[in-house]
Amino acid sequence: MLLLLLLTMGSLVALTGLRQFLLQPLATQPSNIIWFLLQIAPILLVLPGAIRLKRTPLFLASLVSTLYFIHGVMLASTEPMRTVGVIEAVIALAACAIATYLVKIVRPAG
Repeated sequence: MLLLLLLTMGSLVALTGLRQFLLQPLATQPSNIIWFLLQIAPILLVLPGAIRLKRTPLFLASLVSTLYFIHGVMLASTEPMRTVGVIEAVIALAACAIATYLVKIVRPAG
């Protein structure tokens, strides 16, 4: 299950990069890089703890994935990015479900 969580989180990072650098780039390359790093920062912050199967980072990963779900729904409401938004929402929903399942099966510390 951890592999599926890593796969979905990596897919969200890849989809964000695809959108940021190819589909909807900003005016300059440095602004693209900064905005991309800001967008993937929540995933990068919770990923080390989630890899170690700690309960709190796994819970935070499920919360972070809801941010990407909301962003995907917002993108799906606009015509040129509808497909990307639906894909992002589905991947984020899967990541949330997997992280929630992992929270339930991981034993509490102590």
